[in-house]
Amino acid sequence: MPELRYRSRSYKRIFKKTPGGRTVTHYRRKKPSKHVCAGCGKPLHGVPRGRPYEIRKLSKSKKRPNRPYGGYYCSSCARKVFKKEARS
Repeated sequence: MPELRYRSRSYKRIFKKTPGGRTVTHYRRKKPSKHVCAGCGKPLHGVPRGRPYEIRKLSKSKKRPNRPYGGYYCSSCARKVFKKEARS
């Protein structure tokens, strides 16, 4: 019987074979969902999925696209925002 904290479905069960032939269960936190565009809701490219401790280890350039509204709007929505700002 696993520990109580591992019995919830917030942990992903990974079955590993040991060198002795036994199958043991490892528990790992699930990956978070993909980041989505605030304008249209499409998944954002260039924004990694991961637990906060994994994201913390990445450099700033790997956390999000290096452009205005990068990591918030997709490229097509950002283009619309730029046009709207320029025309107003």
